[in-house]
Amino acid sequence: MKPHTLIAGIDEAGRGPLAGPVVAAAVILDEEQPIDGLADSKVLTEKARERLFDQIRAKALCCAIAEATVEEIDRLNILGATLLAMRRAVEGLRLKPGLVLVDGNRLPRWGYAATPIVGGDAQSRSIAAASIVAKHTRDTIMLAHHEAHPHYGWQTNMGYGAPAHLKALREHGPAPLHRRSFAPVRDALDAEAA
Repeated sequence: MKPHTLIAGIDEAGRGPLAGPVVAAAVILDEEQPIDGLADSKVLTEKARERLFDQIRAKALCCAIAEATVEEIDRLNILGATLLAMRRAVEGLRLKPGLVLVDGNRLPRWGYAATPIVGGDAQSRSIAAASIVAKHTRDTIMLAHHEAHPHYGWQTNMGYGAPAHLKALREHGPAPLHRRSFAPVRDALDAEAA
């Protein structure tokens, strides 16, 4: 690998929830402008993620965010939709990376040199940055949808299958943002139909 090769880190947020899109981010960091505190988004507080999100957007050489919709998740399955969102994110970068570091053990189909890294958000600064951007973006999306559907508690569970969310799903049925291919949502649909 040449020393000047641009390295992009990519990660996603939202594989496990029952509602909302899966969001991927690709980030190429600028070695001249280091960012302190980069870590796996799951170990950071919401405040820290927000602060780092702003720094990443300001200091990275480039950053792209993409998503796969609920409809795409239901059509392709969650893995296929995740890989699609990742591909869209990398293709959205204004600079072409020479190498893409991907959090996880699967790579999208694309024409980029890439390395999968299990637990990459704890091992690569660019993947950690991508994880922060993806999680902050997805949380912001779910908070915006919470306004229209407050009974699901998305402002706290972000669409994950928390007990209060599952209870609301049984009581109110699925909202348009729910993933129909996920078992608890399917069960709620079946109960509605019965």
